[in-house]
Amino acid sequence: MAAACDFCLSLPDEVLACIFQPLSSGDRKRCSLVCRRWLTVEGQTRHRLSLNAQSDLTPLVATTLFNRFDSVTKLALKCDRRSISIGDDTLELISLRCPNLTRLKLRTCRELTDLGMIKFAKNCKGLRKLSCGSCMFGYKGMNAVLDNCVNLEELSIKRLRGIADASANEQIGPGIAASSLKTICLKELYNGLCFAPLIAGSKNLKTLKLFRCSGDWDGLLQEVAERVTGLVEIHLEKLHVSDVGLTAISRCLELEIMHLVKTPDCTDSGLVSIAEHCKLLRKLHIDGCKANRIGDEGLVAVARNCPSLQELVLIGVNTTKYSLSMLSSNCLNLERLALCSSDTVGDAEITCIAEKCVALKKLCIKSCPISDDGIEALVVGCPNLIKVKLKKCRGLTTEGVNLLRTVRESVSVSLDTGEIEHPDPNASEGGPHDNGVEFPPLLLSEIAAPNIMPSSSSRSFGFKSRLGLFSGRRFVACTLRRWSSTRGH
Repeated sequence: MAAACDFCLSLPDEVLACIFQPLSSGDRKRCSLVCRRWLTVEGQTRHRLSLNAQSDLTPLVATTLFNRFDSVTKLALKCDRRSISIGDDTLELISLRCPNLTRLKLRTCRELTDLGMIKFAKNCKGLRKLSCGSCMFGYKGMNAVLDNCVNLEELSIKRLRGIADASANEQIGPGIAASSLKTICLKELYNGLCFAPLIAGSKNLKTLKLFRCSGDWDGLLQEVAERVTGLVEIHLEKLHVSDVGLTAISRCLELEIMHLVKTPDCTDSGLVSIAEHCKLLRKLHIDGCKANRIGDEGLVAVARNCPSLQELVLIGVNTTKYSLSMLSSNCLNLERLALCSSDTVGDAEITCIAEKCVALKKLCIKSCPISDDGIEALVVGCPNLIKVKLKKCRGLTTEGVNLLRTVRESVSVSLDTGEIEHPDPNASEGGPHDNGVEFPPLLLSEIAAPNIMPSSSSRSFGFKSRLGLFSGRRFVACTLRRWSSTRGH
């Protein structure tokens, strides 16, 4: 019997690389184990890499690792907080072996200092996206990146320990990167206002996200409004900002997306100013933390001035039938609506939505005093409805929900009565305002080599994540992320 013919031998390496390109990370890894040729081609065409950035990675970087993966442009370096991370010398080696890097993600690389970042920035001037979390370098390292990476477009900084000393009176930016930056995301920074020169100097900035950063931000937002006129998206979470800051933001006439989360000094007055000037608003998320400072007045202003509104999330906001009726009647493109932890959203409000919100496709209700009567209104209302999520609404029964399922067979209906579930210890982390929205994530890949992380989902399930499982914001954010992923921005 004749030996079987291996037709792959007749394929050029370029064709084999095209075959590998659409495969998943796991499939690529398995392909690399077939033979030496496949191992070589797969490595040479891999552009994304995630490495376990412990100190023992250094010998691999210095020898064989980047001989195989010589086309990497997107790199993630992650170290366990209980381990010793790579240092400055290793980062410099990586920058020399990967001069074409466009994305770098650093997590818990605590041995990196300003010196390492300075050398990296000088060798990788084509960097477009930088994301750092729980690192120890400071002002000089950040300024080196901004002074050398002329094409930098996205910057995400979380818990940068080296800038914690507010008494140092040092500033970050603007640098030459300010002219190209389009997205800035700052999270959990004790001295986040040291980035003020960078934020105010980034005249082409489109997205600004500020999460849990200390300091009074009203003054900076006023400066941003004067110098950065093209802002399209802004997130403010657990921030010391008031109506003064919101009034300043209202001068950004191209604003389309706004998240206002647990900013108790913001009131209806600030929201009215946003609504009256930012008429292109498409997505609005408000977590009022039951402070009763934002309600019908602000939402009516949104209804009257923002006809393009497509997505509205209200958490801890005591809206009533009056404002919901205005929103349903005036915002004819409203497709996604979430109402959570509101004492005033009852059957009358849901009935109003069912009767008037014709374009609505996805509805999420959590911890609101509604009953089967409100759900019954959805049986005949909202003709374009495709998904309903209900959670912790004690007045609901399975009979009422089953009626909706029976009559509207095309509508996906889920009911969670609020019983405590045991969290899966293998589940991945991810809070709503880490937002998935953290800095757009790198697509990291697992590969067949030592010190390479299998995937981002292998992170430990931490205490923060377990608490987040029961939060209203997590439920809504997970829901809205899935809804939005089908449409994009």
